Amino acid sequence: MNRKTSKTTENEELSLSKAAELLLEESRMVLPGIQGLFGFQLIAVFNSTFSEKLNPIEQRLHLLAIALTGIAIIIIMTPPALHRQTGPRDVTQGFINLATRLMLFSMVPLALSIGLDFYLISRIILNNVLLSLIFTLVLLSLFILLWFVLPHFEFLKQALRGKD
Repeated sequence: MNRKTSKTTENEELSLSKAAELLLEESRMVLPGIQGLFGFQLIAVFNSTFSEKLNPIEQRLHLLAIALTGIAIIIIMTPPALHRQTGPRDVTQGFINLATRLMLFSMVPLALSIGLDFYLISRIILNNVLLSLIFTLVLLSLFILLWFVLPHFEFLKQALRGKD
């Protein structure tokens, strides 16, 4: 293994097997949250106030949010299913790259699903479409900023590597 030392911390390059183990563990950490959201989304439909407080268009938005959560579940569960079927005893850099991309890609429908449901909940609570849209756009902007933009800032890369 390759070890790189800086003034503040050591940096160790992981073996393929350890990288795969960490990647699959990260997927296992995200999955229960997505599944919990999915469960709550399904329960909401059977609540008597669902049809009373949401108009037909909003009910369809909730259905879209459920579908997006289902898509996120499918994507996040693809790496382990793929690994079990194509090379359960092998780990390749290609698998690591694909699994990483799939895990990151699953965050897109997840963020959109959360955003749609947040809009619906805030619309019911605030009874104000414009304000609910603004709050939802702020929430989605935070997802984009923290999940997709922030990791590309050089200062964060250096901090994670332990460089000054």
